[in-house]
Amino acid sequence: MIRSDVAVIGGGLAGLYASRLLHMAGVDFVLLEARGRLGGRILTVDQTGQPSEVGYDLGPSWYWPAMQPALGKLVDELGLPAFEQHSKGDVIFERISRERSQRYRGVFQGPQSMRLVDGTTALVRALARELPPRRIQFNTNVIAMAANESAVELTIVNGDGSRNQLAAGYVIAALPPRLLEATISFTPSLDETTALRWRKTPTWMAPHAKFFALYDRPFWRDVGLSGTAQSMVGPMVEMHDATTAYGDAALFGFLGVPIEQRTALGKDALASMCLEQFERIFGAEARSARATLLKDWAADPLTATAEDRGADGHLEPNHAPWVSGVWQDRLTLAGSETSPIEPGYLAGAVEAATLAVADTLRRLRGTGSDDAGSITIA
Repeated sequence: MIRSDVAVIGGGLAGLYASRLLHMAGVDFVLLEARGRLGGRILTVDQTGQPSEVGYDLGPSWYWPAMQPALGKLVDELGLPAFEQHSKGDVIFERISRERSQRYRGVFQGPQSMRLVDGTTALVRALARELPPRRIQFNTNVIAMAANESAVELTIVNGDGSRNQLAAGYVIAALPPRLLEATISFTPSLDETTALRWRKTPTWMAPHAKFFALYDRPFWRDVGLSGTAQSMVGPMVEMHDATTAYGDAALFGFLGVPIEQRTALGKDALASMCLEQFERIFGAEARSARATLLKDWAADPLTATAEDRGADGHLEPNHAPWVSGVWQDRLTLAGSETSPIEPGYLAGAVEAATLAVADTLRRLRGTGSDDAGSITIA
């Protein structure tokens, strides 16, 4: 049986940052990632849709250093170059299908949103480089946890279907509470209040789909358009300029089509509908994309559950403990959704990981004092 002081479940931003803090504190840890890559909902791809070190962000792409100082400080410390999201120019609004879209003068409403030059995955790569490779296990899907007096025993299914056990003194679950509740069984069982809260907490990005159209040049800028548009017609409800820092032109939009309808239509039909909408809004040249990308997060089993197919409200910060009962001394949640500030966002992942590691270090050191101040954010 593999043994470790702390097991971190989930190799997204929260899990990577938690692992970084544990490593800096000299704690023995293992990071367990179900996918064959790190990043979770952070996914940068090339024009063919394959994960890439430079490209287009199918997950989160923006951050706001003026509003998110801890995240901004981390980006700076890691030496990651950033650039402003293009927003110069007019915006378009589609109200109803029988009316022509309306054009309005763009008004700057700071703070300025920023993007990482190589894509958000640059943050993932930079954090991963600071961790010992032997501490990271890919294609390891945790399906069960059993707590006893001295440790938590985790049951893991490997990529080849084999199973093994890992014993850890403490567990940091750096994945959405809803996904945690749906995919991992607990012995002893979670109390119903905790299980229900996890199940009812919306998973950021899980119900959404993003469509990208890639072009030879950002032609919309030639006529003074920012690339920003909103629509009550659809299929996309919100659109933006997604041109990379290297000048690779693109537009992207969030689909407003319900999950069931997206599934029934299929990717090809959705792509055609989205290109027609880009043509309506940005002109005939928008129809001739050199490539398209579509990422439906609701169809990703390592992101979404059946609960995510229904209508969900917005995440609200909540300071109540996420774990109670018999598990509260062994398990800490660190998914971005659990953050008391900006839950769901990249900044929320950093904050949640910081708090989770502080809590775990207190237990490891056998003290009830607040060690959060001993953890360096960046």
